[in-house]
Amino acid sequence: MMCEEGKSFYIWLLQVICLLGLLVLCLWLALRPNSPSFSIVVISIDRPSDQNGTIFYSLEIGNPNKDSSIYYDDIILSFLYGQQEDKVGDATVGSFHQGTSKSRIVSDIVNAKPGPFKPLFKAISNATAELKASLTTRYRYKTWGVRSKFHRLLLKGILPIDSDGKLSRKKKKYPLTRNSKKLGRSKVKKH
Repeated sequence: MMCEEGKSFYIWLLQVICLLGLLVLCLWLALRPNSPSFSIVVISIDRPSDQNGTIFYSLEIGNPNKDSSIYYDDIILSFLYGQQEDKVGDATVGSFHQGTSKSRIVSDIVNAKPGPFKPLFKAISNATAELKASLTTRYRYKTWGVRSKFHRLLLKGILPIDSDGKLSRKKKKYPLTRNSKKLGRSKVKKH
């Protein structure tokens, strides 16, 4: 009799531990935040006759989380061109806080470096230009008043440029994605 009571207590204790483990797993899955999204909405490349070129851009930053806000460190956005990915120019977006389920659009002008800009502008006039964007930042989540550790983010995207120097309107916006081997290859057909 005593032995059966001891066994039933241990079985009950095991059931409670399993139930608590399942509850913790469900809470973790429900509250795990999603990564922020970054998309280029507008690009306009201009070259006045007597000056170096400029790149006007609009970057959309989205927080898809309903329970977590995001604190960003400085965001560095670089524009690259060519097989060697020469840096045409870069911009820095200062650190900021983004609330839950919010979207933010950042627009700015980048002064292009003359060396890599000349071949880019020539490709634009031939309607074969493809600009690459690279984004680096660190961010952390705040969920129920608790801040997470920092997460590092490195994203890239390919931006097809039309002969008028503006972003191709084949898509509404061009998302920046995690590094992949696909982004290294050019998709523009050479004439």
